[in-house]
Amino acid sequence: MRNLKNIGCFVSEIGGTTAATWDVSTNSIICASGPSGPENGPAVITLQRIHYFQDCEVNVSEITSWDVDGPLPQPNQDKILSLHFLSDIATICLILTGGDIYIIREQPEPGRERVEIVGSVDAGITAAAWSPDEELLAISTGADTLIFMTREFEEIINVSFSPEDLKLSKHVSVGWGKSETQFKGKRAKALRDPTVPEYVDEGILSSDDRGQTSISWRGDGAYVAINAIEAGKRRIIRVYSREGVLDSVSEPVDRLESSLSWRPEGSLIAGVQRLEDRARVVFFERNGLRHGEYDLRLTQAELEDWGSVISLRWNVDSTVLAVSFLDRIQLWTMGNYHYYLKQEIYFSSAGSISDDLSSVEVSWHPEQPLRLSLCTIATEMDLNYAFTTAGGTTSAPNDHGLVSVIDGCNLKITPLRKANIPPPMALHEVPLLHNVADLAANHDGTAIAILDQWQLTLLKYDGKASEYSVAAHYDIPHGPGGRLFARQSAFQEDSSIVMLFHSEKSHKDIICKVSISGDNIAIAAQLELPFAAVCLTSGSDHGSVFVESASGSVYEIKNECSELQGTKAINGAAVNGSGVSIHEILKVPPWPRSCPRIEVWQSGSRRIVFGLTANGSLYHAEPKNEGSKHQLAHSCTSFLVTQVHLLFTTSQHLLKFVHLGAGYELEVPPDEPEKDERCRSIERGAQLVTVMPSSYAVVLQMPRGNLETIYPRALVLAGIRKSIIGKEYKKAFLACRNQRVDMNILHDYDSQQFMANVLLFVQQIRKVEYIDLFLSQLKEDDVCQTLYKDTLKYSVPVEASPNIMDIAERVPQENVSPVEKSKVNQICDAFLQALNGLHGSHLQNIITAHVCKSPPDLDAGLTLIGRLREQGDESVERAVEHICFLADVNQLYNHALGLYDLDLTLLVAQQSQKDPREYLPYLQGLQEQSELRRKFIIDNDLGRWTKALKHLHALGAFGELTAYTEKHELYSQALQLYRYDSNHFNSLMKLYADFLSSHNHFKEAGIAYEYLADHSSASSAYRAANLWRESLSSASLVPLPPTELTALSRRLADGLVEAKDFAAAATIHRDYLGDPADAARLLCRGAHFAEAIRVLTLPAYGNPAGGAHVQEQLVEIVDAGLIEYAGTTTELLADCTTQLAAQVPRLRTLRAAKAADPLAFMGESAADGMPDDVSIAPTDASTTGGTFLTRYTGKTRGTAGTGATRRSSKNRRREERKRAAGKRGTVYEEEYLVGSVRRLMERVEGVQEEVGRLVEGLVRRGMRERARAVEEAMVEVVRRCRESVGEVFETEDRGGAGNVEKQRGEGEYRPAGGEGVVWEAMEQAWKRQEPPVIKEFERLSLVG
Repeated sequence: MRNLKNIGCFVSEIGGTTAATWDVSTNSIICASGPSGPENGPAVITLQRIHYFQDCEVNVSEITSWDVDGPLPQPNQDKILSLHFLSDIATICLILTGGDIYIIREQPEPGRERVEIVGSVDAGITAAAWSPDEELLAISTGADTLIFMTREFEEIINVSFSPEDLKLSKHVSVGWGKSETQFKGKRAKALRDPTVPEYVDEGILSSDDRGQTSISWRGDGAYVAINAIEAGKRRIIRVYSREGVLDSVSEPVDRLESSLSWRPEGSLIAGVQRLEDRARVVFFERNGLRHGEYDLRLTQAELEDWGSVISLRWNVDSTVLAVSFLDRIQLWTMGNYHYYLKQEIYFSSAGSISDDLSSVEVSWHPEQPLRLSLCTIATEMDLNYAFTTAGGTTSAPNDHGLVSVIDGCNLKITPLRKANIPPPMALHEVPLLHNVADLAANHDGTAIAILDQWQLTLLKYDGKASEYSVAAHYDIPHGPGGRLFARQSAFQEDSSIVMLFHSEKSHKDIICKVSISGDNIAIAAQLELPFAAVCLTSGSDHGSVFVESASGSVYEIKNECSELQGTKAINGAAVNGSGVSIHEILKVPPWPRSCPRIEVWQSGSRRIVFGLTANGSLYHAEPKNEGSKHQLAHSCTSFLVTQVHLLFTTSQHLLKFVHLGAGYELEVPPDEPEKDERCRSIERGAQLVTVMPSSYAVVLQMPRGNLETIYPRALVLAGIRKSIIGKEYKKAFLACRNQRVDMNILHDYDSQQFMANVLLFVQQIRKVEYIDLFLSQLKEDDVCQTLYKDTLKYSVPVEASPNIMDIAERVPQENVSPVEKSKVNQICDAFLQALNGLHGSHLQNIITAHVCKSPPDLDAGLTLIGRLREQGDESVERAVEHICFLADVNQLYNHALGLYDLDLTLLVAQQSQKDPREYLPYLQGLQEQSELRRKFIIDNDLGRWTKALKHLHALGAFGELTAYTEKHELYSQALQLYRYDSNHFNSLMKLYADFLSSHNHFKEAGIAYEYLADHSSASSAYRAANLWRESLSSASLVPLPPTELTALSRRLADGLVEAKDFAAAATIHRDYLGDPADAARLLCRGAHFAEAIRVLTLPAYGNPAGGAHVQEQLVEIVDAGLIEYAGTTTELLADCTTQLAAQVPRLRTLRAAKAADPLAFMGESAADGMPDDVSIAPTDASTTGGTFLTRYTGKTRGTAGTGATRRSSKNRRREERKRAAGKRGTVYEEEYLVGSVRRLMERVEGVQEEVGRLVEGLVRRGMRERARAVEEAMVEVVRRCRESVGEVFETEDRGGAGNVEKQRGEGEYRPAGGEGVVWEAMEQAWKRQEPPVIKEFERLSLVG
């Protein structure tokens, strides 16, 4: 579907050129003329270098010239066979038919000649060609030999052509072409072998064969083909290897000519076969067998005129075949096994001047595949082409996918939106008078301008006939001013066509504008450009035309008068209408070189220029924002622009979308097609043909030529969102349905608008099935925040909707607080409200709305059906069938039964797979019961025990209710029913209390017993719940005998002492046992010394204030408790100091060793062969001896590779025990030390309050020095802890290593078994630890 567009044209009139070659280092052309001279005088060869500049200036400089004194009697009859430039040594090699081989040095070293003959072949040279790597020179001589020379021109191989070479061919003729060998029976045709042709070629020579020889190398230089006449009878193609070994000989082909060109990629060898009435290009495989052909489409007169000499030349990437004639060349391409004639370049005086009738000399650029040099006896042309697709607009609603394909005089037109016809076929084929050079379509595809070298043709679409036809012609004037070379064309609106020409006389590019009025075309203006033009293109709105210069600058062509307006018409033709001028909009382009193709996207006042360079770099620039210039992609193969998207393909076989809008930055998605919908994988080598946003379609062409239409999700979503904003819900719904897009987007994209237009949605959709489909796909997730989040804010341009600026307010945001009602239920309720009163037409939708709620409101749906049944509606059966289709019929049966509507239940049961012998007797039994008993049975069978209990209460069956309550544990519900009946309530409360006590809910049981004034049971329940206060108070209310109360108190106190609740135990001893001394001892054990002193001095126990007995008790109990507690605390603080002094330095040593050599710390060394840039995680397929983790898993290197035992649960438990032990020298030691220090610090922080009370008690009892010692020890331990916090827990962030969770991907390898424990320990060590809080110890000022 691609055409060749001329992006560069330079012409130079240097006479007598007979050969040309490229100098790729300077992109200049080296031309040779001669040998020429007087008939009996010396012949002269002249070498010239032609260099073209961006302003169309031509620099022609002579390299050298010399007299030829060759072996021929008349030197001027000699001919240049090969001209080649060896760029690495800056040397030109020139070979003559007479046998001389010259090398020409532009800058010879001292002692060397500029022109030197390095060799000569006495028998003469018939053909010569350098290998692609320039290491070998193949020469065919007049003595029927093939010589291979090195680049130092040393002969290394000399092979003779022999008739014996034909024996190598396996193509044996069995005489099928002779009449005497043909079977002429009655049924000859029916019995003929279809695999055998009726006629087999014998290799007959053409009468026009001039006996020339051709040589062509394969692109990799491994083989070379020679086309020569064997024994004057047959022309054959021999294929030799690089070593000079004959590989194959071609099969016989009648009238095969000397032209030969091996396709560089190596698959085919092209030749020319001239038949009586036509000429065609034939192809051979390397083994010599024929492999297809195509006609050159020449008439008999053209064959005898300018088609009498034909030569072939493939370009460097095998995409274009140049067919050269006497006065023109044709460029052919192939797609889908069809050969297209894409360009024809005509020379007016090429063959008439030449006496020996040679074709136009073609020389392809070795590095730029579509650049070539054409030489005739009078002119040299440097032409550059690019592959482009001639498509129509991509703006809706005119995005018909119009694509036009040039094929010589035929134009193949296909609107892909209407008919996806694969090439080479087309929906419309328009025959023309001349071969097409370029074409352009207007904004709606109803007019196509076709430009060739002779005229401009206007095609218009006839809607009635559904075809394109020629509406008008405009002849391009070719006067004395020189020929105009047609290059490109573009539409400016629908009334003007802008054309780009190159003038042979002025060597300048010319812009010509013609106006269209009906079917008339008239020239309006012309302008000679001050630069070489590369690309002419229409803007995205077809209202403007832009031209790109060879330097990369972009100009807009405007309809206004200016200083640059042309005042003289082309070749004297009259200029009518207004003038034309150019205005530079992009002076400093972001691309380093000109782009073969640019596109200008326009939206309001914003313009973006996109350009794709020849090496695949895609750039963008904004003329009004000089800072917005950068490269979008570096491996782009094709691109298209729509109103809202930039589409481009990459060499990684991805199709990407970049959102365009008035206020959006261009964001290129990453290469993640599985995560980002703006990126999609495509077939290898596929390129964009066209895009049709209205149908959400993108058409791609595969390398072979076939088409593929896809519907990318990003394009589909853009169209859906645009339809939603325009309230075109049917269009959006159908797009979701056809393209499998989650239909929740219809609501989620603009929930407020949707909820306000539910009735409009129903009116547009209409079809009951479609509304059901929408309701059935509802879900709570906001798909605009999950599935389609990436493309949400880039969807629609500003012009698409007047309210587009409010889109941020309409779209749900992530931080919006959740509503009380679910999204699904809100939508279903809105549909129920909108469909209210439409039971006749939308009954099915109403039922669906009930069933699709979350949870399904089956009762409402069944109630509706039941109401319809009572009204005698005929649609009841259909409604029951539909609701049974939507929901589980067993659930519907239960819900219908729960509505106590036996008739409705029977209808549902009939739609199920239930056995009538089961449900009919059951329903009949229910029918015989009273209403309340029926409801009880139904609710009991459905497991609705609370409702069943209410029915029993209504029946007044208290005994049955009590048993039912105990069976289903419905105590709370039963109590609620009998809250006003005290007798029944107390009975139920007693049952509930016994139930709670039996199920170990002793606290609630105690409260229930106490409510019933059963204090004995309450005391026992409270005691079981360890509630000593409630237990003792209930026991006192029984009342218990003193001995039992004392025993109960002592048991409770002993339990509290075991739980180390010394304060509560002291309270019981003091209040219930009357033993203040034991209470004081318990308070001292809990470090409550102040309370102990207070208890011992209470007058309530008969202790006179300041009495001797009190003093004795204080000394005996309090002082002893203080001394004992001080000793215990001193030992604890000493142990803490010792532990800190041992563990903190050890931790410091471990971390220093790990930082110095991590591998050695883990038990490995660099000498073990583990590189520092390779992941240490093992794999299932590993066959090595394990990893550094093996040392800690108990496995040797010999068994670590299996991974079987290592991953067992037993080995993991063993490793977890090692981790918990934290043995010295293991990998777990650091983790163990950190945990141990943490526990120590938490213990120190926990005893600070107790130590403070101890110090105060010691001072109160006169033991100041002892208090000072305890305080000093505590202060020292707290100081050490606070100093060690930062070092032990590394409070400073360790950078990226700390982000373990972020760095680990979902699918990353994670060891199992013993190694998994090591992995977790290492991972925990890298995580940032939160340090414990250590407060400063508050010292007592009295201690000093």
